[in-house]
Amino acid sequence: MKSMKVLFVVAALTASSLAMATGGGDRTVARMESARTVSMKAFQVAQKQKAEAAVTQSKAKAADRTNS
Repeated sequence: MKSMKVLFVVAALTASSLAMATGGGDRTVARMESARTVSMKAFQVAQKQKAEAAVTQSKAKAADRTNS
């Protein structure tokens, strides 16, 4: 009887681990890759806006110097 319980527990753990291993990692990696792509695009847009703002500010300062 005790060996049947052990066999049942081993079978249950094996079945559950196989069920969880079917594509869960693939979905997680796909989500991580998607989030990374979105994050990188947002970062590039922010850097571009920051650079454009710096150029605009420097042009404004140069215009102020010439007008003074």
